[in-house]
Amino acid sequence: MSDGRLSVVVTRRLPETVEARMADLFDVELRKDDTPMSKPDLVAAMQRADVLVPCITDKIDAGMLGQAGDKLKLIANYGAGVDHIDVSTARQRGILVSNTPGVMTDDTADMVMALILSVIRRVPEGMSVMQAGTWDGWAPTAFMGGRVGGKRLGILGMGRIGQAVAARAAAFGMQVHYHNRRPVHAEIETRLGATYWDSLDQMIARMDVISVNCPHTPSTFHLMNARRLKLMKPDAVIVNTSRGEVIDENALTRMLRAGEIAGAGLDVFERGREVNPRLRELHNVVLLPHMGSATREGRVEMGEKVLINIKTFDDGHRPPDLVVPGMH
Repeated sequence: MSDGRLSVVVTRRLPETVEARMADLFDVELRKDDTPMSKPDLVAAMQRADVLVPCITDKIDAGMLGQAGDKLKLIANYGAGVDHIDVSTARQRGILVSNTPGVMTDDTADMVMALILSVIRRVPEGMSVMQAGTWDGWAPTAFMGGRVGGKRLGILGMGRIGQAVAARAAAFGMQVHYHNRRPVHAEIETRLGATYWDSLDQMIARMDVISVNCPHTPSTFHLMNARRLKLMKPDAVIVNTSRGEVIDENALTRMLRAGEIAGAGLDVFERGREVNPRLRELHNVVLLPHMGSATREGRVEMGEKVLINIKTFDDGHRPPDLVVPGMH
């Protein structure tokens, strides 16, 4: 850092334009291969950097932060969710944490609708028959799914993404319902035609589709546990583009196999890459590899937010997307 520039370590490959901009602005160490850093490598990176740029695959716990030393001053997370970072411990150690909220709202909401349509209209089943070359031709009763219009959608978590899902669902003629810690503003409810349920249990029991759009916090861990999943109608489906930990995946798998829930669309999983193999066998389940925010536009915008957070910090000001412990 002889030129007085901030030293920045990036833990994964980012879009080329973002990496180039980082190299222009800072003394940056970019990742050559796109694999997650090991725990010792992450600790070493925290010891030599002023700023660490991690993402969801980098779990940063209290023990690791304890080994970070005094150089690290900012963890500029590439992504909105920060449940992989012990934010409270970071702040106690004088390390700021920033994130990139709002960037993937539309992209994730689009994926929610894609999953709803895929599950209800049995898109993957149709694709697999075509790809296997076993289609016998059109038949009146073949591949019958459900009609999306008129279905009741229950949204868990009415933040930015939940509201974007509501707007899209309404355009498809779905009836929009939601559960949140508190009702959204009346004007938003009216605009989205959304009905608030104070009781999550009562909402779940009446919905045709459940969409999980809340963050993973201690209070939302297994929010959709076995008891709540049992409240769902047998012909209902559930989609999750938020965090895998919100659903008890084993209970969901058991109920899908038993025909107690009609289908599921999952972009996230409780144990990260370790997807329950019994889930993969089911034809009424659509599984995606955490693609919800994977658009070129979104990933570049995420990078731009990271850059702004670091640059603002470098200029001696509070990063605009500072994460406050207990607020995420």
